[in-house]
Amino acid sequence: MYRVQRLIRSGCPPWLRQRCRVPATGVRSGVRIDLNADLGEGYPDDAALLAVVTSANVACGFHAGDPELMARTVGVAANAGVAVGAHPSFPDREGFGRRVMQRSPKAVEADVSYQVGALLAICRAHGVRLVHVKPHGALYNQAAGDPELAAAIARAVHAVDPGLILVGLASSQAMRDAAASLGLRYASEAFADRAYETEGTLVSRNETGAMLSSVEAATEQAVRIATRGEVLAVDGSVVRLRADTLCLHGDSPGALHLARAVRAALAAKGVSVAALPA
Repeated sequence: MYRVQRLIRSGCPPWLRQRCRVPATGVRSGVRIDLNADLGEGYPDDAALLAVVTSANVACGFHAGDPELMARTVGVAANAGVAVGAHPSFPDREGFGRRVMQRSPKAVEADVSYQVGALLAICRAHGVRLVHVKPHGALYNQAAGDPELAAAIARAVHAVDPGLILVGLASSQAMRDAAASLGLRYASEAFADRAYETEGTLVSRNETGAMLSSVEAATEQAVRIATRGEVLAVDGSVVRLRADTLCLHGDSPGALHLARAVRAALAAKGVSVAALPA
């Protein structure tokens, strides 16, 4: 069992590829999905990635970015016809927003309001509509299992603009319920390049194999999620996972190559890639 788990974490070796492939039967037809990336974080591939993805999650300064970079990213996204969303974080530039923090719901609500409001102002200055809000890193993962934290995020989003879409982990009932309680639209997100636990949560980045190590493994996972509504967990079990949007990390090595491969693989399976309805 542990040997199988390690091999699956390593990126689907040749003798397991048949298990990783999406079977021909049971594939949903007429599928449409959004392809998003976390951008405005200071990485060089942003402009090229915006030619591939359909939504951009723009860092709002707390984990990366600054007002000038936010404005530049919004402008490039608008020119590329890519939908813009806010990517708020814990106040953790040193840890890139990926360190666990114990902030009160009140503090988180203020943090998120501040960041989303700032990006909304920049979008308005550029004549661009802000479409969604997707929390970043540790804030995203902690809120997925913490109803109070999820509710704080939802309150902040609703206060800034009740027409915004809240994006959260597909398996998170806490985030889904928080959005529903305020009448916010909710978009379920899955990850092409992250490994999954059996309960549908992401493998911690502190563990080996948290990121899928090959383009082949990530593209196969993206297609499986989009066409079958499921993902293979690290122990080889099948987890049901229906997603409205698929994420690719702009800070990952080879992010542009992976994004192009995922989009091509989805197209080959007849999956339509389009932004979330504004």
